[in-house]
Amino acid sequence: MLNAWTLIGFAANAAVIVMAVAWVIARRAGNASCLEVAWTYGFTVVVWLYALIGTGYPPRKWLIAGMVTLWSLRLGSSLLFDLIRHHPVEGFRYLKLREQFPKRPWLMFFGFSQYLAALLTLLSAPFAVVCSNATPEISPWEIAGVIVWCAAMAGQTLANFQLKRFRSDRRNSGKVFNSGLWRYSRHPDYFFEWLFWVGYFLFSVGSPWGWVAVYCPLLMLHFLTKVTGIPPTEARSLASLGSEYRRYQETTREFFPGPPKPGV
Repeated sequence: MLNAWTLIGFAANAAVIVMAVAWVIARRAGNASCLEVAWTYGFTVVVWLYALIGTGYPPRKWLIAGMVTLWSLRLGSSLLFDLIRHHPVEGFRYLKLREQFPKRPWLMFFGFSQYLAALLTLLSAPFAVVCSNATPEISPWEIAGVIVWCAAMAGQTLANFQLKRFRSDRRNSGKVFNSGLWRYSRHPDYFFEWLFWVGYFLFSVGSPWGWVAVYCPLLMLHFLTKVTGIPPTEARSLASLGSEYRRYQETTREFFPGPPKPGV
């Protein structure tokens, strides 16, 4: 029988291969942002690997596989379209990495691709635990995880729709959108992105040792608020919108607080 550790071992090898191929493609394209796209799609690869060879209860395996696949393909496709739209200009963090390693950037990017492979393996490990759970019933924890995941999908879809509709109106060029969900937070899309991982954690708690997956939402909270999500987004918004965005910063917070106080 294949236990969770064996599945994680297979996934680690798959992640290394996926990210190595992504590095080759990125180098030929001259755009390291390809790595981010491949990393996101990589979750689909590993969760299907878990579901196909894991010995867990089939409805549980394919439920988590479906959730992760929808999230992965949706986010990965969004990143891919963004990459195509801005090519050959790279994403903010890749430009910063080039500045830090100017002599051999592609050697550095290969190391970075393997760091992403390790991160992919680490964050997907709870899915291996789920796909190894042979208990023939869906627990309340797993139902709660599905509910939270659905809330995250609905919330992020609504937030992105509201922002896209605002930006589609040329009269709003150079303006800050602060209505709908964006009235309550500067980054409701990132809040719901984090909420997906809360849902995965709750789903994992329904399996033995699944509570260990608490590190996943904690890691994603760190990355979204300190590394890859909010910091570069804030920097771009300040650069393009200036004082108007600073005023917006003064009336909102980063993660879905209450409404801004009147008169602020």
